[in-house]
Amino acid sequence: MVLRVPATSANLGPGFDSLGLALELYNHFTLKPSKITSIQINGEGEKNPKLRIDNVFVRIFNQQTKKLCGEIIPCRFSFTNAIPISRGLGSSSAVIIGAISAAYQITNQTFDKQKILNTALDYESHPDNITPACMGGFNACMLIGQQVRFLNKKLPQNLKAVVLIPNQSISTHISRQTLPKKYSQKDAIFNLSRSAVLASAFFEERWDLLKEASQDRFHQYYRMKQIPMLFEVQKIALQNGALLSTLSGSGSTFLNLCYADDAKHLHQILANKFPKPQILTLNFDNQGVVLMMDLSSKLI
Repeated sequence: MVLRVPATSANLGPGFDSLGLALELYNHFTLKPSKITSIQINGEGEKNPKLRIDNVFVRIFNQQTKKLCGEIIPCRFSFTNAIPISRGLGSSSAVIIGAISAAYQITNQTFDKQKILNTALDYESHPDNITPACMGGFNACMLIGQQVRFLNKKLPQNLKAVVLIPNQSISTHISRQTLPKKYSQKDAIFNLSRSAVLASAFFEERWDLLKEASQDRFHQYYRMKQIPMLFEVQKIALQNGALLSTLSGSGSTFLNLCYADDAKHLHQILANKFPKPQILTLNFDNQGVVLMMDLSSKLI
């Protein structure tokens, strides 16, 4: 089988651990039943030998197949990864959603995305990345016990993402330790109001509200201090057509959302000003995880 899972961008400013969207940048996972397990990696991570020795996808896949059918199913795994690792674009969530989806398919379970998403909570306790990886589009999410509840909005073709990806990574775990343990009532109200309007703006397609509604006082400043260049990235992006310019997840990637007609100009401005980071112009993904081919080689 071949599974495709999109990159994701979470938080979107004030929506800490609750808002996220999917991008047309994909990891492809190919599995073929085999007598002996083998792993091949192309693209991101191909030069890291640890990913062949202790591969998270394989580990989760084995755990889930044993849970679902009582045994581990050896496979030849071939991974083609385009999502940068540890850059705030949801590479871990792509692996989690892909592995669980593969386990459901190979054990002849119903390809139920809600069940796949709820199972993903065993490996990722925050729903803002796993939800768009599974469902695509823009998602406002919350947890109720061990279930993800969400509202989903398909994003229109007249919007683009211009993402700037620094060479430097920011660890999610370490960056969380830099955040304040307490927030003032004023800052809490600031973020609550922006997050509420930001989610509403996506659903109502009020793109004119994104710039103000994407402001944050909870996490971005503390994380961006680790790579001070990001403050200038945000300023220049907002001056040159970005409707929204926010740290992607915990970073270091910066997400800039703009109208399609402005994307080329914004891309060029950022490339001229910041020649070292990788800059990509992407569409938004509205499908989430997709089973592209099943075990009998039939296109889905």
